[in-house]
Amino acid sequence: MSSLIFVQLLLLSLRATHMTSDLRAQCPDVAPLDLLSLVLEKDTSRLLPGVHVRPSGGVKGVQFSRPQASSHLLLNCQLFPKDFSIVVTLKFARFAHEKSEYIFSLVEPKRAEQGSEEKEDEKGNILQKNTDTDVTREERRRLVLGLRLSRNRLYLHFKGQRGVIEQSASRGTRLADNRWHTLVVTICDGQVRLTVDCGLPREFHFSKPFPSDFNFQGSRVHIGSRGRWKGLFSGLLRQLVLVPGSDATRQICPSSHPQLAALSVPVMLLSDVNATRREPGGHMTPTETEARVSVGLQQPCSELLQGQMWFSSLEKGLYVCDGTSWIVVLEAPKRLDYVVENQVLATSSETHDIEVFQVPGVGLMAAMAHRSTAFGSAVYQWTQQKGFQLYQNISTYGALAWRHFNMGKKIFLVVSNSGAGNDINREPDSPDVSVIYKWNRRKKLFVQFQTLQTNCARDWEAFKIHRQTYLAVANHRIGDNNHTIDSVVYKWNRPTKSFEVHQKLRTSGAYDWEFFIVGPYHFLVVANAFDGVTTSVDSVIYVWVDGHFQVFQTIKTFCATDWEMFQIGRRVFLVVANGNRLHGNGPSEYAINSTVYELDVNERLFVRFQDIVTYSAVDWEFFSLGEEYFLVVANSFNGESYSLNSVLYRWQGYEGFVPAHWLPTIGCSDWEFFTADGESYLIYSSAKAPLSKVFRLKMY
Repeated sequence: MSSLIFVQLLLLSLRATHMTSDLRAQCPDVAPLDLLSLVLEKDTSRLLPGVHVRPSGGVKGVQFSRPQASSHLLLNCQLFPKDFSIVVTLKFARFAHEKSEYIFSLVEPKRAEQGSEEKEDEKGNILQKNTDTDVTREERRRLVLGLRLSRNRLYLHFKGQRGVIEQSASRGTRLADNRWHTLVVTICDGQVRLTVDCGLPREFHFSKPFPSDFNFQGSRVHIGSRGRWKGLFSGLLRQLVLVPGSDATRQICPSSHPQLAALSVPVMLLSDVNATRREPGGHMTPTETEARVSVGLQQPCSELLQGQMWFSSLEKGLYVCDGTSWIVVLEAPKRLDYVVENQVLATSSETHDIEVFQVPGVGLMAAMAHRSTAFGSAVYQWTQQKGFQLYQNISTYGALAWRHFNMGKKIFLVVSNSGAGNDINREPDSPDVSVIYKWNRRKKLFVQFQTLQTNCARDWEAFKIHRQTYLAVANHRIGDNNHTIDSVVYKWNRPTKSFEVHQKLRTSGAYDWEFFIVGPYHFLVVANAFDGVTTSVDSVIYVWVDGHFQVFQTIKTFCATDWEMFQIGRRVFLVVANGNRLHGNGPSEYAINSTVYELDVNERLFVRFQDIVTYSAVDWEFFSLGEEYFLVVANSFNGESYSLNSVLYRWQGYEGFVPAHWLPTIGCSDWEFFTADGESYLIYSSAKAPLSKVFRLKMY
């Protein structure tokens, strides 16, 4: 009996290589690479010498009788992907213990050294002049990445620290049993995970992460060997795919045939082994007709493939070739796979708030409320190649929030200022001057339109009721101690073409307004943060009745900093960001629950649905991708540090929201979701560092 197959992950030493962020940016995201097709599709009219298609177990595989010419890999990428997966479907029997066979290898180019020269003969053998040792040859052709079988173990070679770890591949699984098996080797965040036949993954941890900051341009990939006769793989290969930046396990598992789970199988290997070319009379047999549905990565659609159907395991869709392009027949909704940093935006100072909006004829823009009075705040424009770029500077004084709104075709921005500006004679308790700006179509700039007196305003909310436009300002405090003051609802006066006071509402350290509509009812909820003594205060939900807001419900909150309303199906939710728990001169608690409330239509109240532990939370952002729903929280402080993870939660129905991704942030003050150029993004602002970051949401 053959013993259990062991996995031995061997990491080879790598000299430190320094790369700049500009060089990293030169490595774009790439689609999964079907490595086996690099060999089979070099010449579509015939198989290359030494390449044999063999039927086995009802399916076809490839066997090599000689090393194949190498190919370049990731031509548009200078740096090797930090995270990636390798999917391989293979079949092999036990071989001699002293033998070592390569499934594939990625090697650096040959380096000519003084006093030596090497070349290959027509059989792929390396011929060498002079008397260089094997060690010297190995140094000239350095292995970047490879899968190797030896002593009935699977080895992963990757440039990095040197070490050997030996674990059982999968309990009860024998790879060298002359049966088909599909393996997924995943490298993510310095960890290696092996999944065999969609079974339970086995994880391996290393003291150092796999290196990615090295330039591998010029490296070449060899399938079924290391480019020489020694180490030629004697088994069968049916699938070999490199998946940059993603865990491929979730793309192929679960599977009804886990030993043959397919991500991308070359078209040449898809037809039934029992199918014949033609029946007498030229008609296709049933098995040949069925083979017209291909599986795997996208092939070019041409007249030769007209009528061919293709199932994409990546897109989870079925397509048909019309002779020029692939037409969607059936496509599954996309899901969030992972989040990747897209842009680090250096700002003139710390930023309290971001407002993302569209300006017709100009595009996507973002207004950022900068703390600095000297530099003011900035409006940025989105570009496809470089992300957000500075578009306009606007003079502000301790800006705390921006709000964008439209009235007809007119576009406005309102900012809340919380400083004296250049007025050195200003009294400490005197009101601030917040400003409404209007978009000037001719100048293509925002210009001052109206000023309004506010008191350390933390938020603006714009909304419409019965075709009338309103602005609500959250006045936080007067001076340093008076927090129980009036916040104001303004109404647009058409004859005077200005906003005028419509209603005053008593608030306690107001931090945020959220307007929402449920059926025929209009609601406005305030986040009350502090009454001068404690952060345990009531936040209030108001409902619009007879032209004014009246109290609908009060909810106990703890330094409430944000409300976010959202709907999932017919269900209506409100989530509050609780900042901290404080009473009098006692210590503050920053790790506290923020709460999701759901509207009980029968009771006509919002009731507690779910508590989520947050760390001085200051913002929630809700968004959807396809048929999935998400909440991301801005965690700003844990009592010791401003550098901590903000968390992206995924809606799981009965379970509520569960953590899905942890995003490193510094003093996070705001999250905004937006879409641009067919992609989805998140941007966050930092109240403790002069930067903002854009994250791209990768879908599958």
